[in-house]
Amino acid sequence: MDYILCILNKLKLQRNSEIIPFEGTLDVDKIFRKELYESDSGEVQEEALYVCNLSDVLRKFINWRTKMPSVKPFYAVKCNDDDHIIQLLARLGSGFDCASKSEIKAVLKHNVSPDRIIFANPAKATSHIRYAAATETSLMTFDSTAELDRIYRIFPAAQLVLRFRCDSKKALCSLGAKFGCDPSTEAHFLLLHAKNLNLSVVGVSFMVGSGCGDPTAYSEAISIARELFDYALALGYHFRLLDIGGGFPGDTITDFEPYADAVNAALEKFFPQTDIFFGSVEVISEPGTYFVESACTVATTIVAKNEIFDSERKKVEHVKYYVNDGIHGSFNLVFFGYNSFYPRVLTRQLLIEEVKRPLIDCSIWGPTCNSLDKICANLSLPNLEVGDVLVFPNVGNYSLVFATNFNGFPKARVLYFADKDTLRILRN
Repeated sequence: MDYILCILNKLKLQRNSEIIPFEGTLDVDKIFRKELYESDSGEVQEEALYVCNLSDVLRKFINWRTKMPSVKPFYAVKCNDDDHIIQLLARLGSGFDCASKSEIKAVLKHNVSPDRIIFANPAKATSHIRYAAATETSLMTFDSTAELDRIYRIFPAAQLVLRFRCDSKKALCSLGAKFGCDPSTEAHFLLLHAKNLNLSVVGVSFMVGSGCGDPTAYSEAISIARELFDYALALGYHFRLLDIGGGFPGDTITDFEPYADAVNAALEKFFPQTDIFFGSVEVISEPGTYFVESACTVATTIVAKNEIFDSERKKVEHVKYYVNDGIHGSFNLVFFGYNSFYPRVLTRQLLIEEVKRPLIDCSIWGPTCNSLDKICANLSLPNLEVGDVLVFPNVGNYSLVFATNFNGFPKARVLYFADKDTLRILRN
């Protein structure tokens, strides 16, 4: 870590493109102390500060391939479109789930072949379909006759994947209201329509929802997928692809293994390797959060506070802390009902024995004038001061991609770190 801090002092990083090498375990708190508490300016930091540990992404990739070796990941670019992350996953051999022409471009520039991309947006703009055709990005989803008709006119050689609806009741964000056909009624009609147009349908996909809290949701969806495989076979289609979507947890608390076990068991039951018809099915997934959530940690600085005084008890009963990041920046997931952001206080120096300070009820708010800009409530933290730092782990997913400059506040700055193994992959 002293080596890292030496580089930080020497480079005084102002850009978001540098990757700082580290050895051993990355001590993010030490980095934040150096950058935020020991700054030469002495001023409260204008922007929040991210530490992005690219080696954590590598660790997640290895874990995925170990726990679910039969499922190839196609990283969902929309979750975090950071160029370093895309480059690393490209070098590791990952596929990519892209939703637009721009996302396809962001992936192709890293020498990813088009067959490693699924254009997983069932409602594509016409110009984006044309771009997919021009770049031979042929694998794409559909869930309506209108989409099939446009693809027939623009890109009839496309390799199509039928997206069906199977929402988990325990998902943070369900997608079935927007995308996916009913597997028991609409799906049959859509496959017949595709057959009449002589289009190539190669498989099916589903999405149980972002932040799925129920591993068995994948088992149910995979069983439905097998029924559609069988129906398509009767029409003359021989499906070769099953896309099980995303929704897998990526934080440092939730255990990934029950999800892997559920998927592995369902695949063995409904798509066994010994199956005479579908034993060679390629199984892919669209994980986003899984790869990046724990890779990023953000440090926010308290820029103002408001003590609510109880005149009868003659004491402060609640404190509102206002920090330099909020729901218009790193914490947009609050809009979707995510309420698990919980910070730790970054002490100004590492003490052998931390001085115990009494806790007080408090809430944490973003810097904007939007009254909904509240990160979390009902917390118990020490009575902090302006300039103190609160650190939030597990913020790599759907954070910076949503960030705006609403009210004129700057987006967070990012520092990138990688160990020697990760750097070797990036540089090869």
